[in-house]
Amino acid sequence: MRVLFSGDVAWSLGREVLAKSIPILKHEYGPFDFIVINCENAAHGKGMTQKIFDEFISLDVDAMTSGNHIWDKSAFFPVLDADIRIFRPANYTHSCPGRGHGIVERKGKKLGILNLQGQVFMPPIDNPFLCADACLEELQGLPVLVDFHAEATSEKLGLANYLDGRVSAVIGTHTHVQTADEKILPNGTAYITDAGMTGAHGGMLGVTYESAMPKFLTGLPVKFEPCESLPAFNGVVIDIDETTCLASNITRVNLAADSWI
Repeated sequence: MRVLFSGDVAWSLGREVLAKSIPILKHEYGPFDFIVINCENAAHGKGMTQKIFDEFISLDVDAMTSGNHIWDKSAFFPVLDADIRIFRPANYTHSCPGRGHGIVERKGKKLGILNLQGQVFMPPIDNPFLCADACLEELQGLPVLVDFHAEATSEKLGLANYLDGRVSAVIGTHTHVQTADEKILPNGTAYITDAGMTGAHGGMLGVTYESAMPKFLTGLPVKFEPCESLPAFNGVVIDIDETTCLASNITRVNLAADSWI
């Protein structure tokens, strides 16, 4: 089984980059059994909409994971509740809309998805390690991709080693900066600290330096403006043995898009 995972798709430029990257990546690395993306920054940097959800489905995306920004547009909550192809972090309380884990199917194949959010330097939330234990009881016998939306590299590494051999992959998201530590852990779980960002890399995490810097200088709230320079796709391609449900390879992808966007 081969899975393509895209790091946080940020702003409208990120959506455009994704749309143009998928056909290229299918040619270079495909065919893919599943395409999974983190979508929490897709609607002007914060949250999701029904229109964007439909846009991603039309691009052949099979599942969408998210993080803390999935709550920024309450009009999208009914979609979180109704559609099994989009996930919010499982370690939010059960009273929150949506689901944090589940199974997506395509052409007779199944992939378990588990979305978790970190506790370190993040809003208060339930323990992701214990939540993972509970969720994985319902995903036994399946390849499972974990999107761990977290700030601290130590927490991401900790969860990956905690789940090593029990899931196919633990992919970090949230920081928008792709790390160069992709590996297969000793017991067969693929890992990368952060898959990066699909969007504009010429500014600061998808926004312009000019709009972001006053926050560092004054500490006051600012309005972020999307950056438009150096578009690129960031993500990983993961190969999973369907018998063992463990990973045999993880390839980091950094596709610069300024030549064709």
